[in-house]
Order: sequence, then structure tokens, then C-alpha cells
Amino acid sequence: MPVFNQSRSRVIQFIFAGVFIAITGQLINLQLFSSKYKLAADNNAFYRKVIYPDRGIIFDRKKRGILENTISYDLVVIPSEARGTDTATLCRLLNIDTAVYKKRIRDLIFKNTSVKPSVFEALLTPEMFAKLNENMYRFPGFSLNERSVRTYPYNVGAAILGYMAEVDTGFLRRHKDEGYEMGDYFGSTGLESTYEKVLMGQRGIKRFIRDNKGRLQGSWENGAYDTAAVAGSNLYSSIDVELQQLGEKLMENKVGSIVAIDPKTGGILCMVSAPTYNPNYLTGNQRKKHLVEMMYFDPRLPLLNRTLGTFYSPGSTFKTMVGIIGMNEGVIDDQFSVSCGGAYYGCGRPMGCHAKGTFTLKPAISKSCNSYFAATFRRILDNGKYPNRDSALSAFNQYAYSFGLGKRLGVDLPSEKIGNIPTPKYYRSIFGKNWQSCNIISNSIGQGEIATSLTQLANVMAIIANKGWYYTPHLIDSIEGGDEYGLLDKYRIKHKTREIPEYVWEEVHEGMQGTMEFGTGFYAKVPGINVCGKTGTVENAYRGQKLKDHAFFGAFAPRENPRIAIAVMCENAGFGATSAAPIASLLIEKYLKDSITGNDRKAKVEQLANMNLIPPQMKKQMAQRDSLRSAQQLAAAKKAARDTSGVTEAPEETESDSATIPGKQQPMKKGTKKDTITKVALLPEEKRKTNSKRKTTA
Repeated sequence: MPVFNQSRSRVIQFIFAGVFIAITGQLINLQLFSSKYKLAADNNAFYRKVIYPDRGIIFDRKKRGILENTISYDLVVIPSEARGTDTATLCRLLNIDTAVYKKRIRDLIFKNTSVKPSVFEALLTPEMFAKLNENMYRFPGFSLNERSVRTYPYNVGAAILGYMAEVDTGFLRRHKDEGYEMGDYFGSTGLESTYEKVLMGQRGIKRFIRDNKGRLQGSWENGAYDTAAVAGSNLYSSIDVELQQLGEKLMENKVGSIVAIDPKTGGILCMVSAPTYNPNYLTGNQRKKHLVEMMYFDPRLPLLNRTLGTFYSPGSTFKTMVGIIGMNEGVIDDQFSVSCGGAYYGCGRPMGCHAKGTFTLKPAISKSCNSYFAATFRRILDNGKYPNRDSALSAFNQYAYSFGLGKRLGVDLPSEKIGNIPTPKYYRSIFGKNWQSCNIISNSIGQGEIATSLTQLANVMAIIANKGWYYTPHLIDSIEGGDEYGLLDKYRIKHKTREIPEYVWEEVHEGMQGTMEFGTGFYAKVPGINVCGKTGTVENAYRGQKLKDHAFFGAFAPRENPRIAIAVMCENAGFGATSAAPIASLLIEKYLKDSITGNDRKAKVEQLANMNLIPPQMKKQMAQRDSLRSAQQLAAAKKAARDTSGVTEAPEETESDSATIPGKQQPMKKGTKKDTITKVALLPEEKRKTNSKRKTTA
């Protein structure tokens, strides 16, 4: 054989060998490794139905369910089996068009393949479920899956309970070994997020046999390979739902927050972020619409948890800490006094004060004298036992850190902010290494660079009530069946401040009780209860424009055996004594007496609930939003009216039209063509017939 033919024969042999190897490799891959056709074959023979478990219920401190479950349905599709679907009917029932239908199918195939079941329409309303259930025979490849969804029977606690969201591809990548699938829901915010592991439970699976037309014929192997769904664990919280309801009512038409803590355990009794919303708005198939509305179109930001996710200067409530640190450092004692003429002049530029007189620590707390605490703060920073002010400020900060400030407390909710306790390094960068105590004198009254969250402030009140110790504030006390993951361990650890003698705490308690007896909190007294409180007002501005002060109030009660520590903040509400303090006093009474007693106190509840303290800049933004929405609704209504009537709206009259004189022919402009009108005579139907007969008989 010629050499040329030999080489060509060898090439052909290599080609055949390559094709044979490729086919063999693909057969091996299909038989041993690829699951694509196995899934398709299994889907032809079996139907795999996911049984979603009930999520754990959350109870309040009196075992009342505040977050429960109800039944809803999802419309599920296997795209590869949906080719014979009556898409027109399905789209009509779901109120979508065919373009949306096709896009959803493409997206589901991209995310979850064409042979796996995916949720096409989640959380159907009862009406939608009924309509679809009657027509399911028209939609091969589609099925209705039962799902347990959340319901909030008391309509409160949105910021703390949280809401559910559907998993996406990013979530599945981050949690790939935790059993989630497309179409599942997970706790996105609040307690739903923090305790997702114990609330979610375990999904179950039921397998059914199909006939050659895809119809279900019963359980496969009599259910031998089915797995039962396991419900999530229930959580028992420290929340008092009646106190929560009252707090949310009192904060209507306001922007701010409330945190109440049991100082003996650290359990949070009430946590209100205002404005709030009905948590049931974020369940069901309208949840995305409501979520977008609140996230992007409400300037009050109702989704923001202001108890943890924001921080403010604490104002005069911080003076209690300045007094405690000053006494413990030995720079003041119970006899140290300061005379105030309405301002503090020790740093040149006067710092105003609404109290006048000569004060020791107790009346200085009761009357909230700025001059007293400015002098005390300067003594702390200029203390001769420290080599410089950097060291003195560092010592001051160590006290603050031991009170839980300047760090995350570790509350069992996401998105907790740290706040700010400024360091010597920060001030050196601004004022140089020889900075003076007068440079930061505003810190003495809880302003300047001092910033705390309201939960931190409530915890400070609990520490003062306990005289130097606290448990980390938390919402969940126990988990049914035990704490398998150790989620509650850190809430069993007792934290202590730096060593502070008993008499120091007593001095501060006495001053705080005086606040309620004859001081700035006099009008917020609780009948029959010894309350220790401290009011506060904080200056603030918006885009360079000075606004009304923020109102603060912190307290604990009763003094003899503290059972509640509370902090209240109302943005741009003025003096703390006129809004924040009365709100706190009503909540203290409700918790300790289990009711609001007396007609005047009940009237106070309604008065505060009806008090509108929405900040002016938010009112302006809300008015602009409402105006825009009204214009859009008017335009939509006009369009709908035109569409339904079939009448085209007449064009607006022009100036030349309105100048036309009736009955008088207007001269035509030179160069314009005269309109030609063809006139047609029409006869009534009967006359037409008569005329046609005449023509035929003629």
C-alpha cells in the first residue's frame, strides 16, 4: 500500500477511535455521574412533594403567642412538564400577562433547572387558591403546595419579631450545607433571623407514583421512604405584649423609641421603634409591595429599628454617670457644691443652664444643673493623680465601657450599633496633644461626641438600679426542648462595673428620686410608686438648620426593689419632661400595677397617643410624597375613565379658537387650503328598502 494511503488510513482510524472514546465517555457520564436524565426519569415516575414544617411559635412572658402560624399555599411548577398548560387561563387567574409568565419560567429554569419543582406564585390568597384549585386540570406541571406562614395575632412588635423572606441564589451559596432549596423562606430580620436555626424545623418529603399520563396514583412503597416534617422549637420571650401594645399606642404620630428592661434578669419587657407598622403587612403575596412602600417611599423609615440601629447624644441622662465617676474618683463628694446663675462660664463662652442656685450632687441631678456637671467633668479630666488628660480620659472611658457604652451589648437582634465614646487619640487629632478639658466640655452634659443607642441607655438605668451589675439585655429567655446551639449562654453571665461603693449609688438614687418628687420630672410621677428618673434634652440640627430638641427620659422603679428600667426618646419633641417622661411613667404604672388606674391617667394615655410630634422635615417630605401620589392617582383615574367610556378627550382650546366669533366666518389666511367636506345623504333603513324595491320594479 502506498505511504500516502497508509497515513490517510491511520487518520481515519484515529477519528473513529476518538468518536468511540467520546461516546463511551458520555455513556459512562450519563450512567454514573450525571443526574440530569435520572431526575427527568424520576419526575416521570414519581412526584416528590415537600412538606414544610411549622416554624416555632414565639410566646410572651405570660405564655401568650405573639408570633404564630397559619396555612397558605404556593403554586409550584416543574417547567419541563408544563408545556401543555393553558397559559391564557392561568395568566388571567393570576392577573399577569403571558410575557410575565414566560419570564418567570425562564428565571426558574435558570435558577433551579427545568426538572426540579420551583415556586411560581407564592403565598396565594384564599380567593386565588380557590380559583386555581378548580382549574388545576388545565395546568399540567403545576401543583398547589401547602405552606405554613407567619401571623401576628396582636399586630405589634414588628421591629423585634422580624419578617420572612424568600431565599435567593446568594443565600443558597452562603448556606449550601443547611438544607435550603429554591422557594424556601428564612428569617430575614428580628428574632426570626437570630433564632433561625431553632425556629425553622426540618422539611418532610412525600413521594407519589405517577401513571403514564402523569396522574398521581398513591404513595410510593406505601410511604416507606417518606420523611415527616419536624416543627421548629418554640421560643419563650421576656416581652409583655400588653406593655408593648401600650408603648406602640403612646408612640403613634411620633419618631423615637422605647426600651424597658427587667434589671434583675436583663429580659427586655418592651421594645418600641416608632413609627412602626402592622407586621402582618409583610406576610402574604402583597409583602413585596408593602416592603417597597416602607423602604423607599416613607421618609419616616418604619423598617429602621431605632432602639438599636440608631444612636444619639444621650443628653442630661448622661449626667448620672458623670456624677458616679466623679464621686468614685474622689474629685467630688456629697458636700461639693457649685453655684449657677443660669450658665457655666468656666470655659469662656457661656454654656446655658435652666437651673439657678447652689447645688450639691443630689439636687444637681434633680434640677439637672449643667454648671455642676461641667465643673465635675473638668475635675475628672484635670485630676492630678493622672499624668495627663489622655490618661484621665482613658480612665473615664473605662468606666463608660463597664456600663456597656461604646460597644455592642450583644442583644439578640441583628443590626445593633456601637454608639461612640470618644478616645484621647480622636481629640489629639483635632486639638493637638495639649488639648484642654474645656475643648470637650459638652460631653459633661451628654452632648458633644458622646453617642448611645436607646438600649444602651436603658441598660445604664438597669445598672444604676442594680448598683453596679447587669445581664446582657435580651428578648428570649428559654427555648423549648433545650438550647442545643448555646444561643442563650451569654445571657446568663453577670457583668459588673468598676468597683463603686454603695454610698455613691445611694446618692445618685436619691437625686433621681428627687427628679420625680420636685425636679424636672415632677409632672410624670407615678401614684404610689417611688420612681427614680432623669430627664434629658438634646440639641440637634438637620442640614445646618437648628431643630427642636430631642426629648429623653431614663428611669427605674420601684426604688426599693427595682423591677423595671426604662428609656424613652422622642425626636424633635422638646423637653423630656413634656413627652418622654409621661410616656415612661404610664408604662411603669402599667407594668407594676398591671393596669392604668384613675380617669386622669387614662385620659393622659389618650392625650399622649394623639400628640403629633412628627419632625417638621419629615412632615414636609410626607406632604411631597402624598402630593406626588395624588397627582399619579388623578392621572390614572383620567386614563381609566377615557378607556372605559371610549371617548377621546377633546384637545385644549387654543387662543385663536377662543377668539372665534360665533356666526361670523373668519377670514382664511393666505396660502392655506380650504377643507373639502364630502356630504353623504343617509336614508333610514326602511326607506332604503323601499327605494331598492322601486328600482327593481321600474
